[in-house]
This record gives sequence, structure tokens and C-alpha cells, in this order.
Amino acid sequence: MIDPARAKQILDAIRASALRGEVLRREAMSVLATLSGYDWSGIYSLEGGELVLDAFVGEPTEHTRIAVGRGVCGVAVSEGRNQVVEDVRTLDNYLACSLSTRSEIVVLIRRDGRILGQIDIDGHTAGAFDGSDEAFLEQLGALLAERWD
Repeated sequence: MIDPARAKQILDAIRASALRGEVLRREAMSVLATLSGYDWSGIYSLEGGELVLDAFVGEPTEHTRIAVGRGVCGVAVSEGRNQVVEDVRTLDNYLACSLSTRSEIVVLIRRDGRILGQIDIDGHTAGAFDGSDEAFLEQLGALLAERWD
């Protein structure tokens, strides 16, 4: 549940940045990691039928490659829609990056209707994310898509 003023500040800073590509994605994840409840912030790039870990801030994860359709991240791509999970412990197909994770939000990054990747955020408390986070991350994803390469 992001504060609207903080969301605007972050989006304005990313919009004003001259950075592009992976450097911009790393910067964006670093900023997200400063937000309360955003305990792991990462981007996966879609490469064929696989999501490949790109920029991230947080504990290292063994899930550097995720098949489309597997886990919350893979399901987001296979269904073509964002995922907001209140409590990951209720999922049968959850891929745990951390035993501390309780909630997750995955927002697709698209350009010209094509999925480039996704923003994946994990929270250590159940119910950490809501529609305000999804709307904010969609706007961030649109900015990242504009300067993906």
C-alpha cells in the first residue's frame, strides 16, 4: 500500500532519469527497495519460454530462471495478467525465494502489446500489496518498457 506522494516522486525521478536498459532497471529496483514492505524487488526478462532474473535488490535467489507457467511469476506470463497474492502460503505452485516471504505482487512489463518481462516484489507480511501498488508498478513498468534496450 504505497503512499501516493511517494509513488509520484519515484515515477517522476525515473521519468527524469537519462538512464536506459539494465542500468535504469537496477536503479528502479534500488528505489523500490527503500519502500516499506517491498522486501525483495526484482525484474525478470522474458526470453522465449523462460523468465530470466535481471536487476534485483534483496537476498540472492536460486530462482534465476523460471519456466512460463511455473510459480507466481510464470503464471503471470502464461495468463497474461498481473498477480497479487495476499498470502503465498496458500498456493500450491509457489516458488519460495525466501522463507520470510508472505505476499507477492507481479506486474507485467509490456511494449506494443508484447511482454518484455515483469516486476516482482515480495513482502514479509501477508496482505502487503493492494491495487495502489499494482497501479504504481504498472506505471513504473510502462516507463521501463519505453527504455528497455
